[in-house]
Amino acid sequence: MTNELDADLPVHNFPTATSVTEFVQNIAEVRSRIADAAERVGRNPNEVRLLPVSKTVPEDRVRLAVQAGCRELGENKAQEAKRKSENLADLGVAWSVIGHLQTNKARDVAAFATEFQALDNLRAAAALDRRLQAAGRSLDVFVQVNTSAEPQKYGLAPEDTAAFLRELPKFSSLRVRGLMTLAIFSSDVPRVRECFVRLRTLRDQLRDTNPDLLGDAGLSMGMSGDYEVAIEEGATCVRVGQAIFGKRQTPDSEYWPEMATEDPA
Repeated sequence: MTNELDADLPVHNFPTATSVTEFVQNIAEVRSRIADAAERVGRNPNEVRLLPVSKTVPEDRVRLAVQAGCRELGENKAQEAKRKSENLADLGVAWSVIGHLQTNKARDVAAFATEFQALDNLRAAAALDRRLQAAGRSLDVFVQVNTSAEPQKYGLAPEDTAAFLRELPKFSSLRVRGLMTLAIFSSDVPRVRECFVRLRTLRDQLRDTNPDLLGDAGLSMGMSGDYEVAIEEGATCVRVGQAIFGKRQTPDSEYWPEMATEDPA
């Protein structure tokens, strides 16, 4: 990412929640903003699912968030998600893996996840399907689309998405629920909005031509810094981490080097 774009990066000072009360307050604030954004465009707020993202958050604080009402959690890395799902198994949380999946981690995801939101290649689809079939399980999936055309991002090009979706019915353990994207990480709201509009437009086109390919035709888009814009443009799931848990202490450049420039969940 160039210096010109770096100067345009948004700055957020999300307070860190360290008690159940603080988590309750943060979640209530996010839900209030979700409702306001939905109502601005005549949508029912109940149409929007909040997926709290607990990446890098220590397990003791995750327990507090669950006490405050979080019943499902998203994680970027399969390894971290697997560890937390095992160590926090007593909480009965549903785990969603929302980051890029290496095929050698497919067994882990197939063992514990209820959802995978970053499917963008057939090798991962085949690996997941094989492991899920062996485990007698199925998995909800969203297909990731790179709507910002940034080369450092994972995801299919919009023009390649239909062909990819047509291949997925052969993997019977995967249930396609819709499309996912990450907008450009910028304080320029029109540029951010354009990414969301592009995904919604693609979804609508696909739904018109072959609705069976998209399942519920959901749109997973929007994170802590832009989820209100995403809702205004049709998001049915928003992935919110820092606005609930607080600013991350671990730098993104250490946690996920290849994607650090786009990780404001």
